[in-house]
Amino acid sequence: MDSFIETGLKPEIIAAITDMGFEKPTPIQVKAIPQLLTSDRDIIALAQTGTGKTAAFGLPTVHLTEVSDRSTQTIILCPTRELCLQIAKDLNNFAKKIKGLNVLAVYGGTSIDTQIRALKKGAQIVVGTPGRTKDLINRRRLNLENVERVVLDEADEMLTMGFKDDLDAILSATPSDKTTLLFSATMSREVLRISKDYMDDPIEIKVAKMNVGATNVKHIYHQVQARDRYEVIKRIADMNPDIYAIIFCRTRRETMEVANKLMYDGYNADVLNGDLSQGQRDEVMGKFRQKQIQILVATDVAARGLDVDDLTHVINYNLPDDPEVYVHRSGRTGRAGKSGISIAVIHSRETNKLRDIDRKSGIQFTKEPVPNGIDICQTQLMSLIDKVKSVDVDEKTIEQFMPSIYEKLEHLDREELIKHFVSTEFNRFLDYYKNARDINIPDRGDRRNERRSRDERRRTPYTRLFINVGASNRLDPGRLIGLINQGLDSGNAGIGKIEILRNFSFFEIEQGIENDLIDALKGRNFEGVPLSVEVSQEKRSSGGDRGGRGYGGGGGHRKGGSDRRRGGGDRRSGGERRSGGDSKRRRRRKV
Repeated sequence: MDSFIETGLKPEIIAAITDMGFEKPTPIQVKAIPQLLTSDRDIIALAQTGTGKTAAFGLPTVHLTEVSDRSTQTIILCPTRELCLQIAKDLNNFAKKIKGLNVLAVYGGTSIDTQIRALKKGAQIVVGTPGRTKDLINRRRLNLENVERVVLDEADEMLTMGFKDDLDAILSATPSDKTTLLFSATMSREVLRISKDYMDDPIEIKVAKMNVGATNVKHIYHQVQARDRYEVIKRIADMNPDIYAIIFCRTRRETMEVANKLMYDGYNADVLNGDLSQGQRDEVMGKFRQKQIQILVATDVAARGLDVDDLTHVINYNLPDDPEVYVHRSGRTGRAGKSGISIAVIHSRETNKLRDIDRKSGIQFTKEPVPNGIDICQTQLMSLIDKVKSVDVDEKTIEQFMPSIYEKLEHLDREELIKHFVSTEFNRFLDYYKNARDINIPDRGDRRNERRSRDERRRTPYTRLFINVGASNRLDPGRLIGLINQGLDSGNAGIGKIEILRNFSFFEIEQGIENDLIDALKGRNFEGVPLSVEVSQEKRSSGGDRGGRGYGGGGGHRKGGSDRRRGGGDRRSGGERRSGGDSKRRRRRKV
C-alpha cells in the first residue's frame, strides 16, 4: 500500500491528512486501517511511539463515526492527561473537514463542570484518562450504552499506574458486543492478561517479531563508576552544544537531583515528574516543545504524551529493567527521517542488561569513551567560531561605535585580538576541562596495567599539604588537580590522596616539589579566596571540619592527575582523620 487513498478512507479525511503532510502509511497503519474499516473483530496491535500508532486507530475511528448520531460512539482510554490531549488534538485534525463530528478530551486536574457541559452538547468520540472517565460515568454524565468501539492506548502503562479497577468499571459500562482495540508501545504479560479479560478472540497485528529499535538511531554506551554518571551527562551536553534531549531516570527523586545540578551548573534544563502540579507539567512540556528548554530530565511515566520529533539524544541515566522500555525510550529520537543517538550510562554490573536488550530487540550497542577535555574544548571553540561567523551585523548601528572600538584595541595585533576575543567566551570551558580526568572504566587488560602502575605509585613518597578552600568554595578533585598542574605548569606531578572538606582540604604531592607548589599558589585566588598552601600539621584537622570526602588511597594519583580512587581517611596521619576513615569503613560494611 503506497498511499492513504488505497485504504478506502473518506475523501474528507484524505484531504485533511494531506494538508497535515501525511504521504505514505507506516507499517502499523498499513495493517491496522483496512482491518478496522472492514471488520468488527477485536484487535491487539503492537507499535512503538513515533510509528503512527494514533493514526492507525484514529483515522478508522473518524471514518466509522456516524455524524448524525450525537451520542458517544467511541471511547479511547489512555494513562495521562498529556497523551489524552495529544490524541484528541490529532483526531480533531483528522476530522477537521467533517462538519458535526465532535471529539472531547476528559481528564483530571481541571474543572469537571466544563467537561460535563461539553458532554451535554454531544461528543461522538471521547478521549479520557481512566480516573476522570469513571467519575463521569458514576455521575451519570457520560453514557456509554451506544459505544461501538473501545480503544485502550498504552494499556501497559494504565495497568502499571494502578488503573485496573477503573478499567474494569468503565468496560463493564459498555455494551458486550462492542469492538475492543488494544494499541501499545510495549506488550507485557500484564497486557496479555488484560486481553483475556476484556477481549474476544482478538486478531494480533505484529509489525515485527518484537518492538525493535528504529534503524536510524545509534545506540552507544559509556561505562563509568556510578558516582561519575552526572559528570558524563555534563560532558555529553558540552560535547553537543545544540543538544535537544530527554534524560530518563528511574525515580522522581533522581530526576530532581539531576535537573537541579544541571540548572545550578548553568545548563538549560528542567524536570518532568509526577510531583509537579498539572499546571507546572503543562508549562514545562510547552517550553520543551518550543525548545526553550534543551534538556528535560524525566521519568518514563511523566514523559508519556510528550510528542516531539527533533530530539537529538535520549540519555539513559539508569537502564530500565524491562528491555522494551529501553526500546520505547530510544524510539523518541530518530523520528521523521532524522538520525538520533540513544546513550546508556552504565557501570560494570549492568553489562548483562545491555546483552538482554540486544538479545530481545536486536539492538547493537557500541561502547564509546566519555568525551575528554580536549575534544570538548575543541568542539566548544568551533561552535563559538561558527556563531561569530553567522551572527547578523547591523552595519548602520555598529558603524558609529567603530572609531572608539579601534582606539581601544589598536595596541592589539590580529592574533592577539583573536585570542582575547575567544578567551572572553571560552575560559570557563578551558579552566574546567584542561586537566579533566579520564572517568572511563578500563577494559580488563587495561585494569591489570592500571593495578601494576598503582603498585608502583604506592612506593612513591608523598608530602601532605593543606589548602584553605573546600567544598563550600566549589572545590572538587578535578579543579584541585587543575590548580596544582597550573601552578607547576606541568601535568606530570605525582598526586596522592585528596580530601575535600567543607572549608579546607588536604592533598598529597610527591616529595621534592612541595615547596615549588606552595610558592606557585601563594597569592593566587580561587572563587575570590586568596589561596594559602602549607605542609599539613596534625592539629590542623583535629577540630573535625565534617562533611568532606576522601579521594584516592593506597598510594595516590598517577602522573598527569587523572586516576583518582575514593578512599577513607589518612591512616598515616595519626588521629587527624580517624573518624572520617572509620565512617567510610562503616559505610562499606552496610553496602
